[in-house]
Amino acid sequence: MALGTYETVLVEKENGITWVKLNRPEKRNAMSPQLCYDMVDVLRELETDEDTQILVLTGEGEAFTAGMDLRLFFRDLDDKPVERARARAADRSWNWYQLSKFPKPTIAMVNGYCFGGGFIPLCACDFAIADEDATFGLSEVNWGILPGGLVSKVVTMTMNYRKSMYYAMTGDPFDGKTAEEIGLVTYSVPGDKLREETIKLAENLMRKAPAVLQMTKETIRNCATMSVEESYEYIMAKQEQLRWRDTENTRHRGMQDFLDDKKYRPGLTSVERASED
Repeated sequence: MALGTYETVLVEKENGITWVKLNRPEKRNAMSPQLCYDMVDVLRELETDEDTQILVLTGEGEAFTAGMDLRLFFRDLDDKPVERARARAADRSWNWYQLSKFPKPTIAMVNGYCFGGGFIPLCACDFAIADEDATFGLSEVNWGILPGGLVSKVVTMTMNYRKSMYYAMTGDPFDGKTAEEIGLVTYSVPGDKLREETIKLAENLMRKAPAVLQMTKETIRNCATMSVEESYEYIMAKQEQLRWRDTENTRHRGMQDFLDDKKYRPGLTSVERASED
């Protein structure tokens, strides 16, 4: 699938990995209305793109994203209610709903600054790998506002309550190592290893059946807010759905490899993907 050219987003494809880069480096990739419109289109196109097996979200230049562009997104739209509503709808669409429900695995590669509203797409991704020296911050308190949008919600979903409260109320920045310790990112690595480790994770995921990955991510995300009783019913339904959706028949092959052929050793080996032949 051929993707268009976007004003504020770069899209690059390589060996099953699609790199989506927020591209306003002169503004540390602060999210403008145009960036939100571009991202809505990009994610819509990539959902059904056969070349995209894994999506990596990152930023061009020295930042993942500095958050919302306060001038373009707020002040310039104060007296333009129609444009303001349209921009807010695009913002909500791409950075949480489209990204968190993206049918393929998503990885946030945090290559520098990540502030404010940037926490929403960060938390919407299935995985996050950060440069150890990346800088994170919820600095809104310092200019008299609170972490808006969905930021206050997603940090408590991802970080623990005490750390969410501390960083939101002090505005203190923290680095990638701390982000890993408090659960905001999956893990952190030295900056010169960031791309390499991101590719390594992507390649590991691409060895799994796509339908199994999609059903697993949906189950984990949705069960987090369900009761035990609801989770039992939901998981049983997803298991049945997966047996119909997995055209690679991974469950049958896994059972055969483990029980009959003794080739699969849980925790030590993986069930091999079905051949396309």
